Amino acid sequence: MTDAQWSPEPRAGDADEFRPVLDIVEPARQRRLTVFFRLLLLIPHAVVLFFLEIAAFFTLVFGWFAALALARLPGPVYRFLAQVLAYRTRVGASAMLLVDSYPPFSLSQPPQYPVHIDVRPTRLNRLAVFFRLFLVIPAAIVQGLVTSGWSALAVLWWLITLILGRMPRPLFEATAATLRYEMRVSAYFSLLSPAYPKDLFGDDALSVPQGRPRSATRPLVMSTGGKALIVLFLVLGLLGSVTTSVTRSSSDETEYSAGR
Repeated sequence: MTDAQWSPEPRAGDADEFRPVLDIVEPARQRRLTVFFRLLLLIPHAVVLFFLEIAAFFTLVFGWFAALALARLPGPVYRFLAQVLAYRTRVGASAMLLVDSYPPFSLSQPPQYPVHIDVRPTRLNRLAVFFRLFLVIPAAIVQGLVTSGWSALAVLWWLITLILGRMPRPLFEATAATLRYEMRVSAYFSLLSPAYPKDLFGDDALSVPQGRPRSATRPLVMSTGGKALIVLFLVLGLLGSVTTSVTRSSSDETEYSAGR
């Protein structure tokens, strides 16, 4: 697949509601040394992302007002936000052990890099733009739960990949689904797509027409094991959220009693 598609023109064969696509070329093997030091190696990218996210926030605020007036994002705003989303997704794919290749320090998407996103600008509904912060809440909750659930066992996934030199296919599917859903939530919130985030549990095998680009995640057809892992992520995320709430409530009650 070539560079991410950010052209404002619709394409023949596109569905009425195009959902952002995550394309990942699954590695056959991963170098254990790079897996072992993965998070340390990504520290420079974390620093770059910190400043990019600040710039993206102010760009999005401007873009929100522009979208209310124009029913679309201005071209330069759209391109920058899409580039930040692509950069964040490449770093996320590396951090989650989906690929072994080191992410490039570039806002453009290198054709040879095994992680690409496909987002396509279209007209936006002004009412949906105005209430975007509220509309995204249900999807953001689901995304927070599944990401927290994956993170709760991140050390286990790291050990499995380190020992085997690869990520087992069901774990790859569930991890890719988690990253893709996070990317789609970000794209929706950033006004890069009017399509509400969906398909956490994967796609239909026929969701990509014949002759169109395909990869390990396009379409993302999940096995029973992959779907079971997604359920596990959600349950762990929910348990973590409930535990945190109960602990915080108990702590507040203790502080209140001590202060009386």
